[in-house]
Amino acid sequence: MRWTAFIREGASRAFNHRPTFSNLVLLVGAASSGGLVAYADSKSDDVVDKPQGPQKKKVVVLGTGWGGTTFLRNLDSRLYDVQVISPRNYFAFTPLLPSVTCGTVEPRSVVEPIRRILEKKGGDIKFWEAECFKIDSANKKIHCRSNIGTNLDGDGEFLVDYDYLVVAVGARSNTFNTPGVVENCHFLKEVEDAQKIRRSVMDCFERASLPYLDEEERKNSLHFVVVGGGPTGVEFAAELHDFVTEDLSKLYPAIQHLVKISLVEAADHILTMFDKRITKFAEEKFVRDGINVKTGYKVVKVSKDAITMQNPATGDIAVPYGMAVWSTGIGTRPFVVEFMKQIGQGNRRVLATDEWLRVLECDGVYAVGDCATINQRRVMEDISEIFRVADKDNSGTLTVKEIQDVLDDIYVRYPQVELYLKSRQMNGIADLVRTSKGDAEKESIELNIEEFKKALSLVDSQVKNLPATAQVAAQQGQYLARCFNKMKDAEENPEGPIRIRGEGRHRFRPFRYRHLGQFAPLGGEQTAAQLPGDWISIGHSSQWLWYSVYATKQISWRTRALVISDWSRRFVFGRDSSCI
Repeated sequence: MRWTAFIREGASRAFNHRPTFSNLVLLVGAASSGGLVAYADSKSDDVVDKPQGPQKKKVVVLGTGWGGTTFLRNLDSRLYDVQVISPRNYFAFTPLLPSVTCGTVEPRSVVEPIRRILEKKGGDIKFWEAECFKIDSANKKIHCRSNIGTNLDGDGEFLVDYDYLVVAVGARSNTFNTPGVVENCHFLKEVEDAQKIRRSVMDCFERASLPYLDEEERKNSLHFVVVGGGPTGVEFAAELHDFVTEDLSKLYPAIQHLVKISLVEAADHILTMFDKRITKFAEEKFVRDGINVKTGYKVVKVSKDAITMQNPATGDIAVPYGMAVWSTGIGTRPFVVEFMKQIGQGNRRVLATDEWLRVLECDGVYAVGDCATINQRRVMEDISEIFRVADKDNSGTLTVKEIQDVLDDIYVRYPQVELYLKSRQMNGIADLVRTSKGDAEKESIELNIEEFKKALSLVDSQVKNLPATAQVAAQQGQYLARCFNKMKDAEENPEGPIRIRGEGRHRFRPFRYRHLGQFAPLGGEQTAAQLPGDWISIGHSSQWLWYSVYATKQISWRTRALVISDWSRRFVFGRDSSCI
């Protein structure tokens, strides 16, 4: 009875103390035998009347690959209203996809749920599993479509507006419009692709084991063709060879001698982006291992059971196969192609950005990773303005001292200048102008505009596009997040170089890619490593370096532990050959 009276008294006080919403009543543990009432006068009217702070700018990120995920991990989410949209709800460590194809590493060991990454970041970051199919940059809206649910119209489409848009959707495989590739070949861009290849390899072996096939049919079924002699194609061919020789040969002893692996490359050599010493070693090792390296062959058609290749010496030849993997470069996603047409970039291969990763002629849109390339400003396009900025006394000529006063800004804004000087083994700009002028005394050199143009006429030859690698995308994501974090401070205290066209300084220093090296696993526990400073290492020691680097680069301790355990399991028990 006393509990009942207490409840009634508390409720009466709560709702009659003031006839407004300033009373907060919390009922806890109500039950048939009684309950407990906690009462508080919260004065919430004062909170409602309190003025709100400035609304945060909305940042929308498309994609959860290397560029997008690195951007999110480094962005200060307290400064922005962040929304992430991607058709996959995880980040994949793509450099290990060739290992997934043969069971060296399990698929779930190389993926990390994006919501777990966002949870560790803290802040109110929203994620929607959907794909963008149109960018409306004029109205700052993107059109999205979900494949896992529908809206009131039943099509799963919705609009998202933005203040800043970061396009980090990566790229798709480039078929070069070769007939039959999409229908008959496997790609190796996603985790799902690696899983399909793994099942297809086992299907080829099981098919070749059937009793009603003759010898020729078994050979055809066990012919694996890899099209593309880049790092991905070479690593997959090496992984497949190890899988066959170390594991499947024991499980299929009757047919293991029929297996054939062919690596087809249109260029004269494989791994052309590596040092020639690595290219030579890789080709010789593959020949020793029995991998058929066919350089100088261009694939012109792929049918259900044959690949047609073209060579100037042999003409067209049709080769039967059991499974084909296409790894010949990257292509632009369809909605990015449409977006490029909207903004006047329809004649380009990928999105063009400036050195600050801003999409050209498009306000508030940034792009990182494989879907974009940096359009480095040429020195000769700005040569007159550079001369004007350096000529502070308006004499019409430049001395070495005047050039050196703006040299640091020139190096930052036009990195090709410094690269050109290093390639010619020059100590500085003074040596360059001295060479063009022919004077013995550097201090006495004075250049007019035409002589200045002549001195710098060849520096733009050092401008090169960045490779489409995870390393580039990750560095771009990290750089862009840093710019977003310092955007407000940089308005008042710019840290970039002098504006050659305009007044003042740029807010930020331009993006600079720092190459940290690259690996090419060649099978048999041997890897080729090319590191900065022209340091080349090939062999078993490089393989252990590869293990340590890739384990360190994992995005979480969970994936790091899983990958290391997979490698250990493979050493002890071998690779799993189950068709699942």
